[in-house]
Order: sequence, then structure tokens, then C-alpha cells
Amino acid sequence: MSVALLYEPIYLIVVVLLTFMAMGQYSQKAIENQVRRNTSQSEIAFILAIAFSLAIGLRPQSKVFVDMMNYVQMYNVNRGEVFTFDWGLDNKIYDNLFLFWASNDIGITSFFLLIAFVYFMGIFIASKKMFPKDTLLAYVMYLGAFSTFSYSVNGAKAGAAAALFLVALAYRERAMVSILIALLSYGAHHSMQVVVVAYILTFFFKNPKHYLYGWLVCFMMGLLHITFFQEFFGGLTDEQGAGYLLNDSPDEISGFRIDFILYSALPIFLGYRIINKYKIQSKFYIQIINLYTLTNSVWLLCLYGTSINRIAYLSWLMYPFVLLYPFVNLVWSNRQMGYLKYVVYGHLGFTLFMQFIYYGFIHG
Repeated sequence: MSVALLYEPIYLIVVVLLTFMAMGQYSQKAIENQVRRNTSQSEIAFILAIAFSLAIGLRPQSKVFVDMMNYVQMYNVNRGEVFTFDWGLDNKIYDNLFLFWASNDIGITSFFLLIAFVYFMGIFIASKKMFPKDTLLAYVMYLGAFSTFSYSVNGAKAGAAAALFLVALAYRERAMVSILIALLSYGAHHSMQVVVVAYILTFFFKNPKHYLYGWLVCFMMGLLHITFFQEFFGGLTDEQGAGYLLNDSPDEISGFRIDFILYSALPIFLGYRIINKYKIQSKFYIQIINLYTLTNSVWLLCLYGTSINRIAYLSWLMYPFVLLYPFVNLVWSNRQMGYLKYVVYGHLGFTLFMQFIYYGFIHG
């Protein structure tokens, strides 16, 4: 068996073990006596970030990782060519960096290693900033998300852009720093323009109910197979984006997939219930759930194209943090530590079910 084929199952097994280890600090702890919170959490998470960066960055070159071989081919084509910064490229920072790397023949493995460090260290920085007392759990939970492994090896360009955006989001209170990093994420992958625009809108429109009602309207449009906005967006985007939106050869996540819609809806309805029932006033939590809801609404408007998983990822990139935030950073119930284990294990369980059972047996 190819070593590349073992990467994802080993990755998930390691994440399962790490999740049990991280959650061990939360068992039978009353919310008013959270002994688990200590600085060693961030140190362990930092070590994990380095380890995963090395493991993924130094992965073997294999078609198992899909896009990886496309990059290898492009690298070989451009190796030794004269480099000139091209403002016409869709992903101005990432694509030009790649061409610079190839033209100087620095090494394709070192490039993959760099992108892996941007991805896993970016997630770590965001975890540490957003969850200063629960960094390890936040980081491990993100590792176990449905899209995390995929966007570290296939779609790594979008994954690196997403990690940069998470850092921008974590530095929300430092406006200039946040905006600059958000623009950097857009330079890494042009799809992030949707997330960056949505992020800006959440500073001006802050009522969670409006976002929830908008999501419900988009849900109904998806249910009724109304594709007006999908075609509208296809006319506004670039050639690649139009291909995703207007192509009639759907991928495995395309169409009205009730499982993925329920998966997407969980942090929305859970969050709005907590906000309304317990009168939560956290500006940051309200903003990130508004941002998640808005970007997920865009996906609901585009359900019937191809490669729609790439549009779903524009909201899913925030999924673990939006889901975890109210359970460890807010105080609203003396039972929320008990609820936490259902959230963490349920979140990981969905990933394991999809990878080992749904894709492994049903569609294997």
C-alpha cells in the first residue's frame, strides 16, 4: 500500500487520541472551578502545529493528494524561467510566490513545507488568540474538522488563505492589523473576497436575527431549486469561479444535501438559541456567528453547481471555532461543561463517519 494512502487515516487516528487527551482536562470540572486552564496548553498546541506542519509539508508526491501533482507539474514547467511579478494572476501573492520559487528552483518540497507551516501555524495563532485559556482544545478540535485534512493537502492554496483569514479574525480588535492580514488572505486565494467582504459587512450590520432570517430565506431558495443567484454570481466572478457555479456536473457535495445543510446549520441555531435565551452580549461571538451565517448563506444560494465544496468551505473554515466559542469563552449555564463533550465528540464523530464509513464504505 502506498504511504500516501495511509496519511489521512493515520492523521485522523492521531487526532482522535489528541481529542481524548485534550478533553481529559474538562471531565467533571465545574465551570466555576476550571483547573484545566494553564499556559502549558498553548505550548503543547505549538508543538503539535510544528509536528503537523512537518508531517504534511514533507508528504510524498502522490496523486492521492490530487492538486499536489498539478503543482509539481507547474513547478517543473516554470523551473529556471525568468521571474516577473504578474499583477494579472488571480491569486497575486500565492501564485507569484510559487512562480518565484520555481524560477529560482528553491525546491518544490520546501514550498509545500512553507504552505503547511502557514496553514497549521496560522490555525495555532488563531486558536491561541481566540481561546487563550483553551488553546489546546481549540486547536485539536480544528484538526478534527471535516475539511481540515483535505485543505492541507488538496486545495492547500485555499487552506493557507483560510488560515490567514482566521488570524485576521482573531486580531479583530486591532483593525489595521486585521484588515492587512485579511487582504493577505485574499492575495493567497481570490475566493476569500467573499469572506473578506462579509467580514466588513459584519462591522456595520450587527443584528443576529437579520442574518438568521437571511439564512432561512436562502435555505428555502435552495430547497425550491432557485438558481438565480448562482447564475448571477457566475456572471460576476472569474472564469474558474464561473465554471464552479455554472457547470452542470455536480460534485459529491453539490445539490440539496440535507446532511451537509444540517451540519452547517448546527452552530447557527445553537448559537442563536444561546444568544437569545441567555442574553449573550459578547460582540466578538455575535460577529463571528453573523459572519459564519452570512458566508454559509452564500453556499445555500449556489447548491447546484460543481465543486461547491469550495464555496461551502468559505463558511466551514470557521466552523470549529464558531461551534466551540460559547462553551469555553462565555458563561451562560452551570451545565455547559457537560454539554461541551457532546459538541466536541459529535463534531469529531461527523468527520470520522464521513471519512471511514460514508466515503470508505458507501462510496468507497
